[in-house]
Amino acid sequence: MRETRRHRLFPFVTIVLAVLTIAGSSPAVWAASHREAPLIALDPAADNTDVYAFVSYDVANLAPSQDDRKVTFIMNVIPGQDPSDGPNYFNFDEEVLYAINIDNDRDGRADDIVYEFRFKTENRPGPGGLTSPVPYLGNPHIPPGVGLPGITALDGPGSEGLTRRQIYTVTEVRGHHRIELFRGRTLVAVPSNVGPATMPNYAALAAQGIYTAGTTGIRVFAGQRAETFYIDLGAVFDTLNLRRFLPLLTGPGEDTDTVNPFGVNRFSGFNISTIAIEVPIKRVTSDGKPPATTSNPVIGMYASTARQKVKVLHKDGEAKTHGPWVQVSRMGNPLVNELLINTPVKDQWNAAEPEDEGQFQEFYRNPVIATALKLVYGVDIVTIDGSAATDRTDLLSILLKYPGQALNGTDCGRPCAELLRLDLRVPPTAPENQSRLGAALSADKAGWPNGRRPNDDVTDIAIRVVGGVNYINAHAGDGVNFLAGAPGVVGVDITANGIAKKFPFLPTPYDGKNRRHGDCGETGPGANPCGPLVP
Repeated sequence: MRETRRHRLFPFVTIVLAVLTIAGSSPAVWAASHREAPLIALDPAADNTDVYAFVSYDVANLAPSQDDRKVTFIMNVIPGQDPSDGPNYFNFDEEVLYAINIDNDRDGRADDIVYEFRFKTENRPGPGGLTSPVPYLGNPHIPPGVGLPGITALDGPGSEGLTRRQIYTVTEVRGHHRIELFRGRTLVAVPSNVGPATMPNYAALAAQGIYTAGTTGIRVFAGQRAETFYIDLGAVFDTLNLRRFLPLLTGPGEDTDTVNPFGVNRFSGFNISTIAIEVPIKRVTSDGKPPATTSNPVIGMYASTARQKVKVLHKDGEAKTHGPWVQVSRMGNPLVNELLINTPVKDQWNAAEPEDEGQFQEFYRNPVIATALKLVYGVDIVTIDGSAATDRTDLLSILLKYPGQALNGTDCGRPCAELLRLDLRVPPTAPENQSRLGAALSADKAGWPNGRRPNDDVTDIAIRVVGGVNYINAHAGDGVNFLAGAPGVVGVDITANGIAKKFPFLPTPYDGKNRRHGDCGETGPGANPCGPLVP
């Protein structure tokens, strides 16, 4: 993010003070998935929870020709949304600069193209100029006897009940050249899914929040979606106290792509706030050419959030912010801050630029999660490339380098950047054929770590890759494949909401009236077992 980059040398204490000002006196908490660092856990509206980058896999992009394919970038924020938490539900923060940052020339600096999103909250009058005292709940200012209408539109007739809504702008930044996309149009963020009485056809309402620019072919969406990240978070962070233990998992079906009922999904029935943009591939390559002929077919990206340096609170409850932008959260590859970066420097990591990742490379070379795996399970760490278990050059190459970029011995060298990398030449895999194990552990080369799709099982992939060869061989019969689904593949069907086949590629969010979180001991599809560890 170029505005932030110009001020990236501000003392880190500035960021600490800024976030503490926002958070008030809330206690600090230990990092966990979707709450990966102590300070950002206090600032959910600016917390990057998941980031996706993939060649779009809707019907139009599955065609053989690459020339007209598009690429989708998604950033999710505000983790763990219980759908019934009214009356204010969940909004993007007007004070946060949300950005998707792209490196298209392999230099590790993701400032070649930046897409910036800014939000503004509107209080809208009802009939007679009155304003609803309760947001999102139909329109109480209607003539007596008419009934309470539901919200069927984001703007114009049918939107009267949306008495508090958010609109936003999208700006494409290339160097010093800034273009406001969709200029002259009102972009409305899709509100939270309150329930069927308030929003009788939420899917149709959300579809109105997909905006297409006719001249560029760019599509954008901002609003609530169902959470697709899945993990048995309670078991993982209880010192890898997984619900599927010894004897080791060696039987058939342990790695199926839909169901592995050996865990409790922390995010079952929860929603997320999504910003998605789909762009023609030729618009993001360094030379404007399609994947087959461009000089740099592999791009890198990360998502970031930033706040202005100074915030002043007034007695009337209003707040004013000013000064340069300071990055408070970033994310490229999933689980880096959670699983690799040690807690004392997690906040420092969030504030750093990806191209400066060399300062953190010791955490990649000697990851603490690998030590934990060895201590808990007694299974040796054998690295993928044969490097020493305490000098993981394989992780440096996978996460910090572009294909073909050599390390400097056991040092990351330059460039050394933590970016989510995507080979635009790899054709998309149809949704029904996607493997949750992605490019790392399956024949499906369109999944993580080649970009990332919503249904890639990144927890299972990451822990197995960090664990090394002994944790990867899922069906070799060697007796060491007990992580095949334990932490990441939870006791729910990973396609329970359906793999969304169309932009923005995330499912319809759960509604507040009928939401349900799947707990262990329940029966029916996606049921989770309870009880002690398997002896």
